[in-house]
Amino acid sequence: MTNLVDLTKKPYNLDQEAIDWVEKTLSEMSLDEKIGGLFVNMGAERTKEYLTDILDTYHISAVRYNKGPASEVYDQNYILQTESKIPLLIAANTEAGGDGAVTDGTKIGDEIKVAATNDPEYAYKMGDVAGYEAAAVGCNASFAPIVDLTRNWRNPIIANRTWGDDVDQTIELSKRYMDGIMQHGITPFAKHFPGDGIDERDHHLSYASNPMTKDEWFETFGRIYGELSEHGLPGIMAGHIHLPNVEKAYYPERELDEMLPASLSKFQLDELLRGELGYNGAIVTDASHMVAMTASMPRREMLPTAIEAGCDIFLFFNDPEEDFQWMKEGYENGILTEERLHDALRRTLGLKARLGLHKFEGRREEIMLPKEEAMSRINTEASQQVADEVADKAITLVKDKQKDIFPVTPERYKRILIVDVEGHKGGFGAMIAGNKRRASDIMKDILEKRGHEVTVWESTEEKIMKLPESERAAAIANVYAQKQPIANLTDNYDLILNLVDVNSGGTVQRIVWPAAKGTPDQPFYVHEVPTIVVSIQHAFALADMPQVGTYINAYDSKENTLEALAAKLAGESEFTGVSSVDPYCGLIDTTIWRDSEYDFKK
Repeated sequence: MTNLVDLTKKPYNLDQEAIDWVEKTLSEMSLDEKIGGLFVNMGAERTKEYLTDILDTYHISAVRYNKGPASEVYDQNYILQTESKIPLLIAANTEAGGDGAVTDGTKIGDEIKVAATNDPEYAYKMGDVAGYEAAAVGCNASFAPIVDLTRNWRNPIIANRTWGDDVDQTIELSKRYMDGIMQHGITPFAKHFPGDGIDERDHHLSYASNPMTKDEWFETFGRIYGELSEHGLPGIMAGHIHLPNVEKAYYPERELDEMLPASLSKFQLDELLRGELGYNGAIVTDASHMVAMTASMPRREMLPTAIEAGCDIFLFFNDPEEDFQWMKEGYENGILTEERLHDALRRTLGLKARLGLHKFEGRREEIMLPKEEAMSRINTEASQQVADEVADKAITLVKDKQKDIFPVTPERYKRILIVDVEGHKGGFGAMIAGNKRRASDIMKDILEKRGHEVTVWESTEEKIMKLPESERAAAIANVYAQKQPIANLTDNYDLILNLVDVNSGGTVQRIVWPAAKGTPDQPFYVHEVPTIVVSIQHAFALADMPQVGTYINAYDSKENTLEALAAKLAGESEFTGVSSVDPYCGLIDTTIWRDSEYDFKK
């Protein structure tokens, strides 16, 4: 049995005029328009020719675009809303602020950073800023908040992006974020149902399962999605995540081979989410190119199966012509029933009516703000003030076991060595990062302005790569022989600052130590020179350097964060951040520090 939508109830709460619009619109749609109404397009271009061709050919219901400058995004969204037959849902990923909608928007901080302020008001303010800036350029939906739980520090995908590991905190901050963003006419889609952060694999690249038992799941993610649904959550993103132990509890006879990820699972979406939890809103698939989805069945079958399972919107074409035809064939062949097709369309049209888009017939240009007013809302002084406050309040002094290491002033530590500590560098992430100024260079400038003499360590690998290619092999072979006296460190530096810049979002988020030994790349010298380690991305670097006595999580390397960090190191402001995850990674040795009897501090 399929749980059908009730547009009079939460989260829609539509009046009769709005319901009549939904039904009239649905009744006038051709089959091709109904099939197109299931798709979210990822735009390849922003030209009017491309956008109108996609609208006219594939009749899409929604867009999630590649972000760009606010002016370009505004123009794109104006074309989309004025040229489409039915108003569109236009979504962004405002997980951390308005920068998810436009590149020149305000990044407040990843959820873990906002949670570390220990003040729920900042979750509201992040939603408020995100909604204010996204709505300015014509967005009306967002694939946020992330309501996963960081219960496995090795998870590389959502470790930075969640509120933390606590259910009550996740519910509270998610509600506050929803309140902030929804007041600007943005429809939030919480993700990733049935819950990520327990497994450590990346479902972009692999199957991934949530291994919780039925009781465990209902006490955690069941509570989260149930309470957010009660709070009026209009959208949920179905992850490509299996829930085998819960499904087995309902269907003991089912084999693991028969079970599907949430985006394709009628059990998870229709029976569990809509049935047991009573969720009445809309469901979008996670991106359909991810291996955890594509490895489940042939794409020809996968497309209609996702909608029949309970998804209402299919995220991204692979090839538009191919996908459109396969979805249509799935309906004509009975994989996708008419009842489920129409229910999906009613839910999506209902979201549009809930936003009041049905009231703009004949004056569609009025959906958008005048451009000059819209641009004035991007990265305002007030929005940046919120970002600065979060940067200051979030920085967390996790491990503070060295005697009298603070304050870091020129009088105590004139000569500072900054050492970059990095993870795997590869793929598009490395190409994008290569265009950014390194945090070590920003920090060098900040500390030099404060009166320190600062050197940034050039790694052995970097030096070798500058050699002529004919000399590199011999240099690499000689790495282990290139030891040096510890006096080279103790005589030349008063303090060593390790900046751990290991991004989450890759296949792994672990430090990759260089081949060299006895050089500053790895902090072997913690009992030789005062040493402070700061992670400027993920919160779990202690797992790979448990020997350090002073460890700080800054959560990102934005300039305002590094300025706030320098002030805290100097003793000008207090460390007030509170970890929302276990930065000790559940490991016994990450807490250990033996303070030397020898006082090497200045």
